[in-house]
Amino acid sequence: MGHGGNVIAELTADHREVESLFERIGALPAGDGERRRLADQLTIELVRHSVAEEEYLYPAVRRFVDDGDDLADKEIDDHSAVERMLKELEGCDADEHRFDALISRLKEAVTSHIADEEGRLFPLLSESCSAGDLDKLGDKIRRAKKMAPTRPHPAAPDTPPANKLLAPGAGMVDRVRDMLSGRGRQG
Repeated sequence: MGHGGNVIAELTADHREVESLFERIGALPAGDGERRRLADQLTIELVRHSVAEEEYLYPAVRRFVDDGDDLADKEIDDHSAVERMLKELEGCDADEHRFDALISRLKEAVTSHIADEEGRLFPLLSESCSAGDLDKLGDKIRRAKKMAPTRPHPAAPDTPPANKLLAPGAGMVDRVRDMLSGRGRQG
């Protein structure tokens, strides 16, 4: 969850972790119960990552990057679509046909989002922010991921200030639920 480095290094490491989880899910046979556990882990990582980006990355993009509002709005829209899919996936067992269909749609959406961030947004941010600002953003992202929810909340606000106020409370409730259910534990 916390990798270190500036905001771009931190979020890029998250992207590789998510890609690895997709690969691990895809390597298992349909219906394998381990796929459900990995899908839960994938959900946890994607939700934490998205919340942290919405709290800190996209406001920085709006502030520092030319046409940053449009870029940030597009990325937030991507997050909303992914979060709706994650919510639907949450109610699926690994042996259901729609589980595989959702994983496939989710992978396609997340892969496209990652390519857009790494190919466009990160270079623009890197050009317009100082190294010190990028480092500070990395620290903020890591702190936000620790407090972020671990379950999809599609109706929750995704822009400041409301998201910064509500996410830690939802995160605490989610982590208690995860602890009680065993969700997210390594197998």
